[in-house]
Amino acid sequence: MHITPINKMMPLSSYFIIALLFSFTSSADIQENFVQCLYNYPQNATSISKVVNTQANSSYSSILQFSIQNPRFSNASSKPLVIVTPLAVSHIQATIICSQRHGLQIRTRSGGHDYEGLSYVAKVPFVLIDLINLREINVDVENSTAWVQAGATVGELYYSISQKSTTLGFPGGVWPSMGTGGHFSGGGYGFLMRRYGLAADNIIDAHIIDVKGNVLDREGMGEDLFWAIRGGGGASFGVIVAWKLKLVPVPSTVTVFKVPRTLEQNATEIIHKWQLVVNKLDDGLMIRINIERVNSSQSGKPTVQAIFESMYLGGVDELIPLMQKSFPELGLVRQDCTEMSWIDSVLYIARSTSGQPREALLNRTGIGLPFFKAKSDYVRDPIPVVGLQGLWSLFYEDEALAAFIQFTPYGGKMDEISESEIPFPHRSGNIFHIHHLVRWQEEGDEAAQRHVEWIRRVYTYMEAYVSKSPRAAYVNYRDLDIGVNNDGYTSYSQASIWGLKYFKNNFNRLARVKAKVDPLNFFRNEQSIPPLKSKGRKTQIEILGAANAIIK
Repeated sequence: MHITPINKMMPLSSYFIIALLFSFTSSADIQENFVQCLYNYPQNATSISKVVNTQANSSYSSILQFSIQNPRFSNASSKPLVIVTPLAVSHIQATIICSQRHGLQIRTRSGGHDYEGLSYVAKVPFVLIDLINLREINVDVENSTAWVQAGATVGELYYSISQKSTTLGFPGGVWPSMGTGGHFSGGGYGFLMRRYGLAADNIIDAHIIDVKGNVLDREGMGEDLFWAIRGGGGASFGVIVAWKLKLVPVPSTVTVFKVPRTLEQNATEIIHKWQLVVNKLDDGLMIRINIERVNSSQSGKPTVQAIFESMYLGGVDELIPLMQKSFPELGLVRQDCTEMSWIDSVLYIARSTSGQPREALLNRTGIGLPFFKAKSDYVRDPIPVVGLQGLWSLFYEDEALAAFIQFTPYGGKMDEISESEIPFPHRSGNIFHIHHLVRWQEEGDEAAQRHVEWIRRVYTYMEAYVSKSPRAAYVNYRDLDIGVNNDGYTSYSQASIWGLKYFKNNFNRLARVKAKVDPLNFFRNEQSIPPLKSKGRKTQIEILGAANAIIK
């Protein structure tokens, strides 16, 4: 599919004029001109007013706040001049063209789970495209596929699948309120990962609107761009509006368990053994560990607790012998286990309780997380007992009261897929992935700084025990501490500081795709893919960056 663009790309000279005019034009005038530009497109004449929200609209604040999942960014001083909540593709096309014409950047939000708020916060004047109204889901049971619009959440997707089939699922993430637009474009992992890989590994088509306003499917965009948006982050290349998914078979009955063990119950030794076996277990068995501080039931003093949380694609009668053979140290017994359907296991893992109605998966607002900051790591060699003990000591600090570290195992299908199959490179050789998270309730900069510094200390401590050259990170757990782009032009070498951590050797190919589809770097943020220039000559964006510097 290739729809003719509603306007041609402007020549470079037009960008110079825009940059000059922008410096002498008030934000109110820019906003007015931008909105008028949207109204001027015939396709939008009768509908655009329903989806345009300026700061003067009474609905502006509620729309902006609704999908902010991290309160750290609720009071950000830099807010969008305009929020567009498109009802049709033409609304997005017009927003892209008009934003370029009037010198505004774009941020695109589907679920609002971006850990650094980049989908709805910017340091420059910008327009927010909020895809909340584009959430249609069509499940084709006969062909085991589904089309899902990028504004739908993974919870809405799972629920829709369950309404059509009890033996089909999809290997996405756990939090139901995550938008499919960002989650899938960064990779997307969950409890089916060891059997079926990532969400991005199971995408077979997509619709994206590029910088020229073209709507492209897989054939229209070509294999390079289709490769890039499945794990390389879609926001660097355009606005993704829909995904076509390959659904996967799941048994009618799965088994789940959540087994807690404190330090007094030999949690350290059990975790150490877990590292030695977990990536070699049957690929239908996922056992991750959630680690946090609790009060000891024995002494009442703080201790560290590890919750071994699992889903097995089969019944308890198969699971118990498997565990007794491969991981007897956990001491799993039948009473720890519950059999249920796959869709109920999704809800059980997400909500930490059973018996809730499946409609809870449709809740877009999540569970009301407090303020938080997160980081990620990959482990290729088992962390020794002394290393784990050093980590536990950090949990006794005041800032760790609500801290949380999660170990998620690899192996299985993840070992079978090449690092270059899609941009997501973290495959064979990884035992497990670490999700570091610190949470707090207190408002204010001082509390935020204390907790952020705590997780930075944890990250520094863990350096000796995680992947190296590069120290790898997961792009869906966005972390601006590992490197950022400039406000203007950013060289490939500078962006590589963070890019190689997320994408390893795939970063070069991503930058070459970027140069092909968005050479002027319109779709950009603090960690967007830069266009890779040819050696021996400057790119247009480099020239533009120099011009902007002169204007400033």
